[in-house]
Amino acid sequence: MSAPIIERIRDNRRALAIAVAVLLALAGFEALHLMLREVHLRDVRAAWSATPHWRIVAALALTTISYLALTGYDMIGLRVIGRPQPWPLAAVASFTSFTISNTFGLTLITGGSARYRAYGSVGLRVGEIAKLGVLTSLVFWAGVAGTAAIALLAAVGPVPIGGLAVSPGVAHALGAALLAMLLALPVARAAGLRQVRLLRWTVTLPSVAQFAGLGVVALIDLMASAATLAVLVPGLDATALPGFVLAYALALLVGAATHVPGGIGVFEAVLLGAVPQDRPAVFAALLLYRLIYYLVPLLLACVLVVGIEGARLRRPIGTGLRLLDRAARALAPTLVTLLVFAGGMALLVSGALPGVQYRLASLDGVPLPLVEGSHLAGSLAGMALLLVAPALNARLTSGFHVARVLLIGGALFSLMKGLDYEEAGILLIVAMALQYSRRAFHRQGGVLSQPLDWAWLMAGLGALGLSLWAGFFAYKRVPYSTELWWHFALDGNAPRFLRASFGAGVMMTTAIAWRLLLGRPAPAPGPALPDDVAARAMAVSPRSDANLAYTGRKRFILSDAGDAFLMYGVQGRTWIVMGDPVGPRERWGELVWATRRACDAARGRLCFFQASEAMLALFVDLGLATYKYGEEAHIPLAGFTLQSPKAKALRHGRKRAIAAGLTFAIVPRADLPPLLGELRAISDEWLRARGVHEKSFSLGTFAEAYMLRFDCAVVRDGDAVVAFANIWTSGDGAEMSVDLMRHRDAVSYGTMDFLFVELLERGRAEGFVRFNLGMAPLSGINGDRLAPAWAKLARTLFENGERFYSFAGLRAFKSKFDPVWTSRYAATVHGLGAGAALIDLVAAVNGAD
Repeated sequence: MSAPIIERIRDNRRALAIAVAVLLALAGFEALHLMLREVHLRDVRAAWSATPHWRIVAALALTTISYLALTGYDMIGLRVIGRPQPWPLAAVASFTSFTISNTFGLTLITGGSARYRAYGSVGLRVGEIAKLGVLTSLVFWAGVAGTAAIALLAAVGPVPIGGLAVSPGVAHALGAALLAMLLALPVARAAGLRQVRLLRWTVTLPSVAQFAGLGVVALIDLMASAATLAVLVPGLDATALPGFVLAYALALLVGAATHVPGGIGVFEAVLLGAVPQDRPAVFAALLLYRLIYYLVPLLLACVLVVGIEGARLRRPIGTGLRLLDRAARALAPTLVTLLVFAGGMALLVSGALPGVQYRLASLDGVPLPLVEGSHLAGSLAGMALLLVAPALNARLTSGFHVARVLLIGGALFSLMKGLDYEEAGILLIVAMALQYSRRAFHRQGGVLSQPLDWAWLMAGLGALGLSLWAGFFAYKRVPYSTELWWHFALDGNAPRFLRASFGAGVMMTTAIAWRLLLGRPAPAPGPALPDDVAARAMAVSPRSDANLAYTGRKRFILSDAGDAFLMYGVQGRTWIVMGDPVGPRERWGELVWATRRACDAARGRLCFFQASEAMLALFVDLGLATYKYGEEAHIPLAGFTLQSPKAKALRHGRKRAIAAGLTFAIVPRADLPPLLGELRAISDEWLRARGVHEKSFSLGTFAEAYMLRFDCAVVRDGDAVVAFANIWTSGDGAEMSVDLMRHRDAVSYGTMDFLFVELLERGRAEGFVRFNLGMAPLSGINGDRLAPAWAKLARTLFENGERFYSFAGLRAFKSKFDPVWTSRYAATVHGLGAGAALIDLVAAVNGAD
């Protein structure tokens, strides 16, 4: 394969992965369709109705055993990674993560997200949660293999798998080989092996006791879940159990490999092909299994977590500090969102299937347009619930209100279209869970104002595809004709399915087109910085970089007293606060918390940049992860002299500049207008020579209004200006600094040293305490082997990243002035959002639009 093709595949791997998953899902549904070709919906309904109650009770009991065993994965896994937690917390986290991943697939993403929300709320780091997720997944699949091995070893006769029959001897040999492979690591651990190397990672093995505990938990879980389905399949005798268990394990494996949410279609197709029972009865058992093992636990998980969260919100004293309360607070919105999504899917699928005949007959006296309209409205409400789910996931108040109306309306439509009271009851339960957790949905924004989320889009398309498949399966014997679209009758189920599916498809297409055409709306600008607030805040500011407020590219949060402000910019979803708040220190807490609340309401990520040590305590209060960004160079002017040994290079540069005929002057801002054209030419030449553009976030920009706010230091060669720097001063009169420093390409050696030395002398003469030379990014960060990974990466970039940015060179230039180095920090959210926030930060600092 040629290099360009490989590169193109690499660049489009996400789209290719989605396409492959869609193709596999379609293949699974096609296989299911072929296997059910001779199966009629009435036969499936008859088999469903004929299922004895004791089988359903037994399936519920076995499901309970399986999910109780699932909590053992997390309990033991937390001990393996060295972060044990109380059982209630581990039980809630594991129960919710497994219910979500079982229902929606993509275990490490969906289940991992639930674990992160639960465990992240109590202090576990992303790496630790990722280790736990990988460990539990590996143990689960080892349990699948172990269950298959035991089934093979337990065979007393030929093991039937579909049309094949494996002899007992072969089955026993395969089972023994599989079991030996699974026992290899525990045996090696017992022999003294503590770590194994997997590619670039070193993995610490669990102890023998932990291996044994995880193995027992996995076997109980898998045996109970397989038994849940087995007890629902009629006519399954003991001799067929080994083959059934093998088919179950294979169906789990294939369903996970296709990445189809919950393995829907694929799981059923494998089992229908492998289990030689009556297909209508097996399919009815599979539907009951989906309901009992997947949907009932999801509903219970939502009710449990929402109940805990609702109690916390209503009785905050004494509950908010408990680990379980904190986990429930993180999980509740996600679970309610998934429950609303499931409710929408139920409405769609229900709209595709024929109503119960005797219930429809009881509506004989109801006006037909009301029945027809309710059927169509129910399907449209279901599609609308799928589309509103991303707004709920973003915790938008608008999403909450719309979803509540749709759920209540969907329940009414379910009753009016065919007295479907079971569905109506479920939708009302979901509505109550949503209402109970209403305080979690507090952010502002329109339902369709969010950017298009492809994960939710694919889930919505999958739900629509499932409803279409269900409808075409139910009406496979109905001959299609164009007249069906216009046939209206109480028993006209197929025409109603066609009209409802078309309406849902149009709604989905319209919503996608709306979001694509609308794009991401620009964040609403904050208030302008009033002159009186700026004057009062600047007057007490000890930092000269507070003048960045005048660049015209900042937004502001103002204190209630009008004597302080905080400046920030928005890049993507990230709100980036530049430097410390400006104004009295006692206003800082008010400003940062106001910013945190506004950012959260807008579904943003908060990030602070170039903050001083004075902000560290506030970062702890805000719950932000803090990173050292670099060091800032301060020159104490009282002690500055060119006569010290360290100033040798400065003396030499200054002499060279004077010998070349260069002169220095400070041009007051009132006298600057006649020079702006010449300074603009120098600035453009400087930018062009370096192939860069104006930054405008952490630096100023060459704009006339901005330049005229400050005095300007210039170096002339004769009458021509060859270098300049606009001068910043702090409001309290203690600090002097420069912002834009630009020069001609062909300046004499030592020109910029000359400019700085003269400025330093002038600053000392005018009574300034210090001169701020600005940042040296990534400098002063300890990259010791015991340092965190981000610090090691920063140190590596500082030492080896000259091709990207002159990190070490900038530090070396500033070191000539023998400055005092002061640490500066960046702070942002914990977890997966930190990476996105730091990417946005880099884009903002580099001047991205």
